[in-house]
Amino acid sequence: MQCDLICKQFDRNLVLLLQSHLKCDLPEILCNSDFGIYYHSKFQYNFIANQLRKFTMRKLFQLKTLSLFAIAFFASTMVFAQKPSPAATATGTVAGSEIKVNYSSPAVKGRKIWGGLVPYDKVWRTGANEATIFETSKDIKIGGKTLKAGKYSLYTKPGEKEWQIIFNSKTGQWGINMDGSTTDDASKDVLVTTAKPMKSSAMNERFKIEINAKGMVLLWENLAVPVEIK
Repeated sequence: MQCDLICKQFDRNLVLLLQSHLKCDLPEILCNSDFGIYYHSKFQYNFIANQLRKFTMRKLFQLKTLSLFAIAFFASTMVFAQKPSPAATATGTVAGSEIKVNYSSPAVKGRKIWGGLVPYDKVWRTGANEATIFETSKDIKIGGKTLKAGKYSLYTKPGEKEWQIIFNSKTGQWGINMDGSTTDDASKDVLVTTAKPMKSSAMNERFKIEINAKGMVLLWENLAVPVEIK
């Protein structure tokens, strides 16, 4: 075949890209053993270069868009990770048992807590986010009742003069339902006892739980609720 040929050397991958993505037919394309591409003189090499440039720009735009999406997603994830009520853990040894409590720590932020944000005489998730988890390595006694070694959800029912402390066998659930009520299923309560609230020695901006030699203490705002463990 006699014709004027313009020759440009490409690697195999570029040949395949051209064949796959150009929006036109390449007249009289012949690939030799070195994967060179020969073009008929009527098919200008500049046209190929322009098409390849457009294709490359499209790919760069797609990559840039993907990168921006990834950055936005990462940023939103970081913001979400910074919860208003961060996770906290209280640990200690009481009556020979290793006690661990995993909970979330909401802040006062100028709000009325007891009888306000946390209503009296309604079951509370004892923190925020997921239901608070209480774990004991050995059998213990709380309020004269035995709590077997294991893991429990810790709910409470605050009152002006007395609190209920509730240990529930169901764990891993969110602390409240869609209607705002707590997820405590009373049929799965394994131990319910009472505790007396008192004024705390200091103001606590964030809710916290402490484990000491006598048991567990719930602290928030100007209130302390000690729970004796034996």
